[in-house]
Amino acid sequence: MSKQATKEKKTKKTDNILNDYKLVCKSREMSLLGRKEVLTGKAKFGIFGDGKELPQLALSKHFKDGDFRSGYYRDQTIMMAIGKLTVEQFFAQLYANPDTEKDPNSGGRQMNAHFATRLIDEEGNWVDQTAQKNTSADMSPTAGQMARLLGLAQASKVYRENDLLSDWKQFSKNGNEVAWGTIGDASTSEGIFWETINAAGVLQVPMVISVWDDGYGISVSKKYQTTKESISSVLRGFKRTKKQPGFEIMNVKAWDYQALLDAYAEASKIAREEHVPVLVHVEEVTQPQGHSTSGSHERYKDEERLNWEEEYCCINQFRKWIEKENLLKADELDRIEEEAKKEVREAQKKAWQEYQDPIKQQKDEMMALIDSLISNHSDVEKLEELKKGLKRKNNVIRKDVISAGRQALFALRGKDSGSKSDLIKWLDHQQEENQQRFNSNLISDTPNSPLNVEEVAPAYPDEAKQVDGRVVLRDNFDKIFDKYPNALVFGEDVGQLGDVNLGLEGMQEKYGELRVSDTGIREATILGQGIGMSLRGLRPIAEIQYLDYLLYCFQGLSDDVATVRYRTSGGQAYPLIVRTRGHRLEGIWHSGSPMGMIINGVRGVHVCVPRNLTHAAGFYNTMFQGDDPALIVEPLNAYRLKEKLPENLGEFTLPLGIPEVVQEGEDITVVSYGSTFNLVQSVLPQFEEAGISVELIDVRTLLPFDRNGMILESLKKTNRILFVDEDVPGGATGYMMQQVIDEQGGYRYLDSEAKCLTSQPHRPAYATDGDYFSKPNAEDIFEAVYEIMHEANPGNYPAIR
Repeated sequence: MSKQATKEKKTKKTDNILNDYKLVCKSREMSLLGRKEVLTGKAKFGIFGDGKELPQLALSKHFKDGDFRSGYYRDQTIMMAIGKLTVEQFFAQLYANPDTEKDPNSGGRQMNAHFATRLIDEEGNWVDQTAQKNTSADMSPTAGQMARLLGLAQASKVYRENDLLSDWKQFSKNGNEVAWGTIGDASTSEGIFWETINAAGVLQVPMVISVWDDGYGISVSKKYQTTKESISSVLRGFKRTKKQPGFEIMNVKAWDYQALLDAYAEASKIAREEHVPVLVHVEEVTQPQGHSTSGSHERYKDEERLNWEEEYCCINQFRKWIEKENLLKADELDRIEEEAKKEVREAQKKAWQEYQDPIKQQKDEMMALIDSLISNHSDVEKLEELKKGLKRKNNVIRKDVISAGRQALFALRGKDSGSKSDLIKWLDHQQEENQQRFNSNLISDTPNSPLNVEEVAPAYPDEAKQVDGRVVLRDNFDKIFDKYPNALVFGEDVGQLGDVNLGLEGMQEKYGELRVSDTGIREATILGQGIGMSLRGLRPIAEIQYLDYLLYCFQGLSDDVATVRYRTSGGQAYPLIVRTRGHRLEGIWHSGSPMGMIINGVRGVHVCVPRNLTHAAGFYNTMFQGDDPALIVEPLNAYRLKEKLPENLGEFTLPLGIPEVVQEGEDITVVSYGSTFNLVQSVLPQFEEAGISVELIDVRTLLPFDRNGMILESLKKTNRILFVDEDVPGGATGYMMQQVIDEQGGYRYLDSEAKCLTSQPHRPAYATDGDYFSKPNAEDIFEAVYEIMHEANPGNYPAIR
């Protein structure tokens, strides 16, 4: 190499290092200024990445297009360094700007430092993930991001090994992507971290987990958090050897620039090329401002620790290294720091102005409306008071403006004028706008929404075969796997056995272990696999063997799956299906029906409760045509009950939120779902014998529920209603009653009290007697209906006892 080339290379290296220094200085200034904005009342809460700037910078140098991040709320420097976060965007989120152009991470819906790249367009179509650096949507529950990380990494393995996906260039380049995970050291105490570590070691997927170790979990020292006070020491048993696969484990100091560069270069190479998971334990991290704006770290760190943190601040050590290497003099470094501060301050001011301008415009409009009201209603003193109060507010939020308008309306109750009509019109328009700003995107409203899938009925030949229900399900899965090359299923006993009820019998042999696979007993990361893979263009079915064990992964289902479309303001989605089975088997933990808990914790997920396995198959077919997540609960006692085998397997569909009137009647409406519905249906002959005309309705899905008001129409005809299920009192029956009687206005049509019939308030006892006395039985159902009819007409229906 010539002297000139050597000089140019050295100059380029120096420039890169100085750019690095400026970036970490900007990130630090963002943290410092962000805290001030909170403490002066311009933002609600702040949590920042100060102290972690240098290791995050080193990591970002190996973050390539197509890679994914699954991190947490300390990662602002990573996001800046990979070009996915500007200073203005950072402050826009801090101020909760609901404009996704200003805060593309969440549209103001998540508190600051919760990052996400936009992965779907307005039509619901995936963007080209290989043309950008990607980050999955952050959430606050510590370690919650770990389960998703497993699936993001596994997707690379699937794309590398599934030849049918070789042309899916929008999501992967031959499976060479790395999933980058970040977590605070204290959060490694969470069980989901350990479950992810174990599963990643078994699966051998390309992930790099960085543990930022600053010695504390908020105020709690790591001596109370981690055995040996070192997560890397504890994990040494996971380290790979020449004979056994496992993790690669590295240790590096947060303030050592060159060592950090070397460590992440090696970690990236191992994960990307060998598909081996890597853990990088970044030690001696500092946290200059403490955990968040909620408190001060001086309360729990002694003077010696505080002095050490000041000395070993990564930016301070980086500057010393630059000076030692004679790359720049002190005054030039001072200039870089001042430039960084100036740029951050200017961007912050711009972000604040862009946040305030549209609200101030609304304030001016409201002031004009109130002035008009005062002119027409000068006798209402409250109006002047509202005007003065609103005028005094300099840093105004939408709540201030809307609240003033609504209070003005109350003050004018019973009065009419054109100016009052103008106010009502303005508030109605703002209601629509704020609905979009703050309440939209719970579920898909794109053309790909599963709500748009039309019903296609099962078709049967003249001589339809009667088969076990599980055969309908199995043969339908066969069609799905053949039709969708990106479909895969995994869970306990799913692969070799074909699931515990043989609903996947023979599928692994036909489609291979990559697509039909067994997992360990680890429900949280089974869900995590599904989450991550669904975000990368795959269509996973994550099986949780029994509904009772959904609790192991309920946190991820509730906090992550149910909220992702909402918390990214439509920027991300998980088209994931969670398959499980429940209702009516034996004992406390194999007969679960905790539907009330589920539906109130997973708004944003479609909850399907089919009464048989043909209906279950129809729901799978529906969801594969849509872009939303679903929980499908197969009825446990249906696998060996006989059903007709449709000839259009893989094609017939069931609509979401559309009940089915299974029997029409005139006297009373009975509403149920799942296995309990079948029990109600078995009692129909007794109702007929007693002279009771029952209209029997299967809701089929609890989320969404009765979108076309079919149950209300039935109630208008019968004027009496009973809701039946096997959840605890006040559970899903209480939910259904609220939807029909309150939401749909069914109370107007009642001639008798609306009733619910549920299980006992405890878990079901074991065996047939336990089922009979714990859950609604045939006699309970008959007597509940009969009692309603007796109360209405004791002459026709004399008392039973």
